[in-house]
Amino acid sequence: MADLDQLKQKYAGVISTIESFGEYGANVEAVELDGEQLHLKATVPSQVVANRVWDAIKQADPTYADLKHEITTSGGADQPYTVKSGDNLSKISKLFYGNANKYSEIASANGLDNPDLIKVGQQINVPPLG
Repeated sequence: MADLDQLKQKYAGVISTIESFGEYGANVEAVELDGEQLHLKATVPSQVVANRVWDAIKQADPTYADLKHEITTSGGADQPYTVKSGDNLSKISKLFYGNANKYSEIASANGLDNPDLIKVGQQINVPPLG
């Protein structure tokens, strides 16, 4: 018989990844035992955030045979983002991609010739990595 606490611990990084995007509309709806699998039901705001969740799942267990997931996306592919004080594209890239060096993807998608020239309050879209 599967142990709920062990499975929650195994997939704790997945759950915390979803929760870390709560301010953008991500929500964990259920974490329960379903037979021998952990049933994880969640909603994320975009394909960009869904990709981050998938990265966390694969990091926990590349086969994820003991995970039954229902992760739905409530928005589109891109993740809208409002630039905050102290932000730069590398920081935003690290948040949404897990890699600060992918900032050029965000700059290109938003027609930013100089990635250093973003302003507080500016709306940008973070595209999924191709």
